[in-house]
Amino acid sequence: MTEFKIEEVVVVEGKDDIKRLNLYFPGIKTIQTQGSAISEAILDQIETAYHKTGVIVLTDPDFNGEKIRKKILERLPNAKQAFLPRDKAVPQKSGGSLGIEHASKADLLEALKEARLTQQLYEPEVTRHDLIEHGLVFGPNARFLREQLGNQLKIGYGNAKQLEKKCATFQITKVEFETAMKQVKEKYEKFTHR
Repeated sequence: MTEFKIEEVVVVEGKDDIKRLNLYFPGIKTIQTQGSAISEAILDQIETAYHKTGVIVLTDPDFNGEKIRKKILERLPNAKQAFLPRDKAVPQKSGGSLGIEHASKADLLEALKEARLTQQLYEPEVTRHDLIEHGLVFGPNARFLREQLGNQLKIGYGNAKQLEKKCATFQITKVEFETAMKQVKEKYEKFTHR
């Protein structure tokens, strides 16, 4: 079996993230944003890498990670994005913060393999009506279902408005959406009938 090779430069937040990626994927190319106050110089480095080899943005699944991701995408709207579900980025010791540095090799590999290009569709296939119909906008379980759907589609968590936009941005087809929702609902049924 051939080893999966990551050609792009992976953009992460801190040195511990880089250590973890180097441990699992020796020779991987990375850029560190050095936290959420990402400088113009770092953005310039990311842009240079984007034009040479491409980049994959892999930030922590938290508020600061999203802030960094947004800043990079303002400059490079077509950068590839990879998402790690929150439950795969939990520290072993209590009191620590969520982070890429806590992820397993399998989870990081899956996130990087599933990295998606961000391109806005002119006609999004998944509409707000679809989200409402599947209980992703209103109701006591809407947040949980959105989180699970984001994990299933590998596009990260978003509130109802963000989820609709992410489905368009990542060109999620109606078939992909329906298939993922079916899996989410099956998981949810098993979870609630324990």
